[in-house]
Formats: sequence, C-alpha cells, structure tokens
Amino acid sequence: MENTSGGGSKAIVPPEIDRWNWGAFFLTWIWGIGNSTFIALLMFVPLVNLVMWFVLGAKGSAWAWQNRRWESVEQFKSTQRRWALWGTIVPVLFVLLFGGIVSTMKHSDAYKLAASELQVNQEATQMLGSPITTGIPMGSIQVSGANGMASLSFSAEGPRGKGTVYVVAVKEMGQWRLDQAVFEDAATKRRIDFRQ
Repeated sequence: MENTSGGGSKAIVPPEIDRWNWGAFFLTWIWGIGNSTFIALLMFVPLVNLVMWFVLGAKGSAWAWQNRRWESVEQFKSTQRRWALWGTIVPVLFVLLFGGIVSTMKHSDAYKLAASELQVNQEATQMLGSPITTGIPMGSIQVSGANGMASLSFSAEGPRGKGTVYVVAVKEMGQWRLDQAVFEDAATKRRIDFRQ
C-alpha cells in the first residue's frame, strides 16, 4: 500500500493503525504537538477538554497519520507505542509525586502540632464531637535549617459536624509554634482561635 502519511485529511489511513491511541488519550496536548495534531490544543478550552480526552483516544492515530509524514506503518506503530508507554508512566509519576508531597505534609511537625491543638481544644471538641478526624493538608511548608514557616489548611470532622482548620506556624531554633490557628465550622462559619 502507498504511504499516504502527511497528506492531510484526505490521506487514506491504513486500517491496521486506525485504532485507539493511549498516548493521545493520556498525554493529550503534549502528544498533539509531538504528532503535528494541533487540534489537541483544544484541551485548554474549558468543557471542550472533557470530551477531547476521548476524541483524541479514538481519532488520534488517524490524525497523526494524516498530519505528519511517517517512513512506514511500522515506524508509526513503534512511535505510538512509545507515546502510549510514556502516557502510562507520566500519570503514575504524577500520582507518586503528589502522594509524596501529601505524605510529607501530613507527617510534618507543623501539621501534627495543629492537629493535636485541635484535639485538645474544648470548644472545637464540643462543636465537632469526639473522635475528631483530620484530612489532607494543603498549603506550603518552607524550612531552612533550624527555621521555617508553614501555611496550611485541612478539614476536620467529628460525629456532630465538620469544618476547616487554618494554620500559620513558625519554626525558630528547631521548634515549631503556632502563630495563628483557627477552626471554622462548616455550618455556622463560627471561628475558634486555638491560641486564646
């Protein structure tokens, strides 16, 4: 069969490559740039991007064949296999990185200090009930030697209610202290300052 790759939308797509493309599905716009399929940039359009994952997965192989010149069907398949491999590796790396960051924050002294202050605060315990469970912290922690600063928020929930804890903690000479620590009830928006 004649090599029709790079011939645009009228180029005939060989049936053996006209199938689901995992590289296009997982890597979307990155795959699109690498395969001269610039319609993948629609991933940046809100709402359209929800559909584009599946459109790229279904039509990606055909578009890549039509939009770029390939030496052969075998070269095309080999390249798309590499894209698919990276398409599965990148999300796994992202999940591992995100999990590592969350784990680091959850095990940080600043978070532990704020969570323990919440547990012993009588007003918060009356409002939430006991036991109190805390969620994943979000924010930032910066440490430089014996000094540092943390700005965190995390959810807190008990049998009677739930809310959010907001914390600013400072580390000086190796010791963390709460500079600001507030619990905000989700229902009433009432705030309790741990430091009072």
